[in-house]
Amino acid sequence: MNKKTIDIIKGKHVVPEALRQHHKDYLRLRREIRQALQEGPATIPEIAIKTGIPSDQTLYMVMTLRKFGEVETGELDDSDAYFYYKLKEK
Repeated sequence: MNKKTIDIIKGKHVVPEALRQHHKDYLRLRREIRQALQEGPATIPEIAIKTGIPSDQTLYMVMTLRKFGEVETGELDDSDAYFYYKLKEK
């Protein structure tokens, strides 16, 4: 039987379990933050409260999503302390 190149590569390369878990965690955090922002713009503390994700992780993930064009920065809040973030419209 003729194997596809990707099947041959998969057979030779084993992904460590820690890396698999890290990727699953990333996807979960991404999904939770995107769901929180579907309700409308929110600041980092507001997103952290809505998702239950610690603020430092929330900040890192929002900046990652911003870097890759999924989230954009909005206006400052009333106290000029935090920016609002929102999902980027496609």
